[in-house]
Amino acid sequence: MIALSSKTLSTLPASVEVFAYDRASLKAGIVHLSVGNFHRAHQCWYVDRLLEHPGNEGWAFCGVGLIDDATERLKLEAFPAQDNLYTLTRYAPDGSKRHQVIGSMLDYLFAPADPQAVLARMSNPETRIVSMTITEGGYNQDHATGEYRLDNALTRRELANPGQPESAFGYIVEALRLRRAAGIAPFTVMSCDNLRDNGVVTKRSVLSHARALDPALAEWIEKEVTFPSSMVDRITPAVLKEDADHVNAECGVHDRLPVISEEFAQWVIEDRFVNGRPALEKVGAQIVPDVHPYELAKVRMLNASHSVLAYPGQLAGLETVRDAITDKQIGALVERFMSCDVIPHLSAPADMPLPAYRDLIIARFSNPDVGDRLARITGDGGSKLPVFLAPSWNKLVASGGQLDRMIFVLACFIRYLRGRTDQGEIFTPFEPSISPDQRVLAKNWDTVFSMIVFESFTLSDDHRREIREMAESLEQRGTSVVLAELLAAEPAGA
Repeated sequence: MIALSSKTLSTLPASVEVFAYDRASLKAGIVHLSVGNFHRAHQCWYVDRLLEHPGNEGWAFCGVGLIDDATERLKLEAFPAQDNLYTLTRYAPDGSKRHQVIGSMLDYLFAPADPQAVLARMSNPETRIVSMTITEGGYNQDHATGEYRLDNALTRRELANPGQPESAFGYIVEALRLRRAAGIAPFTVMSCDNLRDNGVVTKRSVLSHARALDPALAEWIEKEVTFPSSMVDRITPAVLKEDADHVNAECGVHDRLPVISEEFAQWVIEDRFVNGRPALEKVGAQIVPDVHPYELAKVRMLNASHSVLAYPGQLAGLETVRDAITDKQIGALVERFMSCDVIPHLSAPADMPLPAYRDLIIARFSNPDVGDRLARITGDGGSKLPVFLAPSWNKLVASGGQLDRMIFVLACFIRYLRGRTDQGEIFTPFEPSISPDQRVLAKNWDTVFSMIVFESFTLSDDHRREIREMAESLEQRGTSVVLAELLAAEPAGA
């Protein structure tokens, strides 16, 4: 295999697509906070295509790693060795695949090692957008109120020493303060996370952090900075060592940080940019006045369905999204959830018919080559479920709708928190947004519903009893048995 670098691009196998633009002519007009696989498979891919169009040379990326862990330290080592290049392999549902080298990220900075270098890049006039994919849990929100948590220990450290930021919001506020002091125009702040109204949430967090430091700075930010909402979509599984070895062997390139995704991609962006923007509509992004209808459909159908299949799937001992969606019972649960529990209570844009979108989601989940692992999907349910499931639950409660399917999913979530499959295998739930004190509450039926994650759900005493009874039935008889009975007890259109 050929080691990936700028010097080896001309020698790569013909099956590997390589960009035609001159990287030496590019400038990093976008600083991106948290360079995960999704960002590299989605936003970097869109911009990589845009850079092929003359006149867009100022819109490449500078990536920033925020968290000091083994994964980010590997990137700090591997990206420079590969000249910040990497391969993206896209798998279509028909089994076809495309390998390509992505060149849209020019630099990678590791914030824990050199926060001043990150601040210098963010406060440079060339930086006109700061984007981020910090996951739902990174927004430091109070689950009950949605407010930014100034009492968070990390936030308290940043407020006491703003010149040494640690979080996305600490960096954004300090960089904007530096630009204001230097008379430099502000940048646009663009969230690319799966959050409803992510631009609104981001603005609220930034202003809260800034206000706690300097009310005048917060007033300037509110007047001068824009926070466009966006909706992003592309299934991008985690890449384990065996996945990396497999894709490297397929394409004949030795890449220490390859990315895998499905072929489908969608990016809907609110057209609110204070300091210019890339012409992403040239490469298929949708620039619209209102993202909200697209976002609602995606979050309540695709993201929620991921959770609907992942918790029972993991409890039943399945490993991947495809394993779950092709399971006859779980597949039926997902189809009925979208058809009966979501679509009747959801309005969608004219160009996004919901029954067709439902069918597309199921087809995407069934992709044989995108083996997204259930353990990744179930992770961080403490942040995901209030966003993905609670709105549909609350609409069903208000309308007197059928709740059995969602009761089943919430019961599965509680069993997941207790860390044991139907086969008795022990696992550790990945729940970074659930504190140790909150995790203790999940172990006892007298306290489980006082967990913060359930505060977004309208729960009556009867609902709590029904969820408990369902969870106990799952514990005693197994997920598949209980789900089969649930599906058999209701008509397909219930």
